[in-house]
Amino acid sequence: MYLLDTNHCTFLIEGESKVVNHFRELGKVTLATSVIVAGELRFMAQNSQQKTANLIRVRAFLNRIDIYPIDDETAKIYGDFKSEIIKRFAAKEKSKRKTTQIQEIGIGENDLWIAATAIRHSLILVTSDSDFL
Repeated sequence: MYLLDTNHCTFLIEGESKVVNHFRELGKVTLATSVIVAGELRFMAQNSQQKTANLIRVRAFLNRIDIYPIDDETAKIYGDFKSEIIKRFAAKEKSKRKTTQIQEIGIGENDLWIAATAIRHSLILVTSDSDFL
């Protein structure tokens, strides 16, 4: 099963032929996303020039795939993952490390939630976002 990030959901919503064809070639696969991505897609549609049309497209897309919620186990994975990233990549001085924001390291909070969701449910995360690379 594949967990799609925001950019891949957007590619599919917009009918990006390269992405659509790739998933067709895979055959019958289950596509899913995170409730975090669902929120990002709705935000993007709300702030677009074609708000009504885009909200309809987003809603139709989300109705066709599974949406994983944030549960206690996902929250545990997120917290452990974030802590480990801060320990490895933030300043070594404890006082500076305590105040380090994950975005300062180059990783978005939402991306950590999406990754934690993929780990929690043993899903393959599909992304082209450099935060994951």
